[in-house]
Formats: sequence, C-alpha cells, structure tokens
Amino acid sequence: MDISIHWIFLPHTDPEASLVFYRDALGFEVRKDVGNGTKRWITVGSPDQPGTSIVLHPATIEPGITADERRVITEMMAKGTYARIVLASKDIDNAFARARAGGAPVIQEPTVQPYGIRDCAVSDPAGNQIRIQELL
Repeated sequence: MDISIHWIFLPHTDPEASLVFYRDALGFEVRKDVGNGTKRWITVGSPDQPGTSIVLHPATIEPGITADERRVITEMMAKGTYARIVLASKDIDNAFARARAGGAPVIQEPTVQPYGIRDCAVSDPAGNQIRIQELL
C-alpha cells in the first residue's frame, strides 16, 4: 500500500507562541507561514521528514462552526482535551529537556509505561498534548 501521512492539523490560539514552541522548543523547521493575526496558518515539520508536516491552524474560524461549538472547542483546548499528537525521538531525555527549557508545561516526565514504552508529555501553547515516545 502506498499511503503515508502528509499533514496533520493541530489548533492554535496564539500563532506566535505556537511558532516559537514548535520551532525553538521542539526544533521543527517552518515550512509555510500564511495569513496574519488570528487567521494565520503555520506549517512545521521535522527536518528529517520533509514529507510529513503539522499545520497549526486557528481552530474556531472554520466555516459552519456555531457559536456553541466555538465555545466548546475553546473550553476543551483550555483544558488540554481537544487535540494531541504523539512524536518519537531516539533521545527522549534531550527532547524532554529541550521542550521544558522552551517553557512547555510538563504533563509527565519521561517514564516507562506498564505497556513497555518510555514516553513523556508536555503541552503546547494552545493546550494540545504533545507526547514523545522513545524509539528503541
């Protein structure tokens, strides 16, 4: 089968804070930065994976979203329950230290899970959960 992941979308509430987090704290390269203000889309990705990107987008300006849905999305983002992504690193301790030094709120320090993986978790500026698993 010839299907791969090309883009994944994560919402942002502050494009500049998200840019700084993904570029500086996680080390992703900026591939596109379009729009301005609250209508700004930023595409980032790992330099080692040029075909896979994360599109950081304003979550609540999509057409067809009602005022009630905007409120729910905003509340869920504030609680950190709206979106998440799982990344991987050969050096989870360094990745965690870099994210923490970049100001990421810590959800979980690097830990061996009962199901056998070692991972950690932080939040991005919009409250999205960023889990990082260790590649063995």
